Amino acid sequence: MKYVDGYVLVVSKKNLRAYQKMASSAGKLWKKHGALEYYECVGDDLTPDMGSMKTLTFYKMTKLKKSETVWFSFIIYKSKKHRDAVNAKVMKEMDKEMEKHKHEKMPFDMKRMAYGGFKVTVER
Repeated sequence: MKYVDGYVLVVSKKNLRAYQKMASSAGKLWKKHGALEYYECVGDDLTPDMGSMKTLTFYKMTKLKKSETVWFSFIIYKSKKHRDAVNAKVMKEMDKEMEKHKHEKMPFDMKRMAYGGFKVTVER
């Protein structure tokens, strides 16, 4: 059964280019170590009209400011075991890379990032 790592994070609009550059490098790294697919998605319709249905929007959930946007990112693996193996390889390589950039500020708000692993239960 496929497995997905999902991320929601907040990126300042002034940091969009820096985040996209970092995300592109990250995508290459995950794919190099075996991830099936890697996606980075920028918020486009963050306050959709849901009619009478009351929902919590990403805008409200992240306490988004006008100078920011939401990113939804996800990585697809063969299974949780495969994800754990891929992530171990990625983290080993990423630790070395992060050491080179340890004095640079991240292009997103780490305090408002959410991450989790998800079992795929429906696939069409």
